[in-house]
Amino acid sequence: MAYEAEPLAQPDALCALTATQLSVAFARGDTDPVAVLRAVKRRIEALNPDLNAIVTPNPQADEDAAASARRWAAGAPLSPLDGVPLTVKDNLLVRELPASWGSRLFRDFVPAHDELPVARLRAAGLVILGKTNVPEFTLEGYTDNPLFGVTRNPWNRELTPGGSSGGAVAAVAAGFGPLAIGTDGGGSIRRPASHTGLVGLKPSIGAVARLDGLPQVLLDFEVVGPITRSVADARLLFDLMAGKDPRDRRSLSAAAARRQAEESAEGLRILYVSDVGGNALDPEIAESVAEAARALSELGHHVSEGALPFGLDFVNAFWPVLGQVAMASLFERYPEARELVSERFVAMAEAGAAVGAPAYLRALEDIAAFRCEVTEAYGEIDIIMTPSAAALPWPAATPYPTRIDGREVGPRGHAVYTGWVNACGHPAINLPSALSREGLPIGFQLVGRFGADTQLLELAAQYEAHRPWPGCCPA
Repeated sequence: MAYEAEPLAQPDALCALTATQLSVAFARGDTDPVAVLRAVKRRIEALNPDLNAIVTPNPQADEDAAASARRWAAGAPLSPLDGVPLTVKDNLLVRELPASWGSRLFRDFVPAHDELPVARLRAAGLVILGKTNVPEFTLEGYTDNPLFGVTRNPWNRELTPGGSSGGAVAAVAAGFGPLAIGTDGGGSIRRPASHTGLVGLKPSIGAVARLDGLPQVLLDFEVVGPITRSVADARLLFDLMAGKDPRDRRSLSAAAARRQAEESAEGLRILYVSDVGGNALDPEIAESVAEAARALSELGHHVSEGALPFGLDFVNAFWPVLGQVAMASLFERYPEARELVSERFVAMAEAGAAVGAPAYLRALEDIAAFRCEVTEAYGEIDIIMTPSAAALPWPAATPYPTRIDGREVGPRGHAVYTGWVNACGHPAINLPSALSREGLPIGFQLVGRFGADTQLLELAAQYEAHRPWPGCCPA
């Protein structure tokens, strides 16, 4: 099944370049950040009203691009990505830009500071274009909210790009800059990236230190990661964000684990898992991901097919409770929430308030036990490979597909492959595989050992070189 893509809707080639290519062009003097920003803004003006990917533009972007152009002209860029356009998911704080979290509860919240990963990228000279759309409280697998409405998939505007990083992936796929950062608390980077033909990295817990953000309602399950058109771009963006900060103690242990896990990406033992608990899986996804598994075998890796070497009953049972308790906590912190949030979150908060503290404590203990179990399983394997999503993109305003391969599924039927990775805290990356017969993107995820983010990126780069993909959406 071959990759095919139509030419860009707008013939400005600058919008199709990767961040790595832009960096080379800046260094050579072939173009500069001002010209790139001008081209990207023209594309946003033409296409964003229909896609609804960027919901808050950054009025400072022109000034930031001009400052970057001066640095490149002086031969003193702040980093290889100085001047490259970047979008930021709306639940990550950018100083002086609204961070509404897709909810009327935070409609008027404008932070005075950057969240730590954003601050690191600003210090590296990236030009922040604006904030991208999310579902309310980033707790849905599609992207729609009461403030900004529905975000659409650039590959087919009738369909969703997924969620909760739906605006982020739609922006990158549509040519609104080559880079975005999002959050992944249960697959919210990897699944949307699979629906839009992009690279999406969920780092190990703590690999990207976090500080000064919104309440982390998904515990440490939620991490910040890059969304890009190429593996090289993902690695550059990750390296700029990654690193320890003593105020985030999880980042200290992650940094130590990363040093210990710097191993070769040659001849890896890869377990290909196509079935999780007898889940429904779209047959076109199954075919596409199986071909990707064969490609990895062609690269000299030892690919075997089988079941996950640990159970997911606890993870599946705990997942709805996690969101419910999170809502109860928010309602306690913000009493006005009951009058301002969507009705379904009121019911979630009530259910969460009924969860007893002893039961929740036992669940936290079970998480620790699950992480031990997964670590032990990785003694026999290096990488676990699965589809990223069980379903192809579905109608844009529909929360989730109700049927997959002719079988009825519930709200997380499309999302069964990703949540366990957040629970154990390992790094995972989505890579595009062959398109569906109707030309829709499909992706698969590779899950590495805890701390082995670099090894995972090296394996991803091998696959990308062996099975290159278009990198931008059709017209």
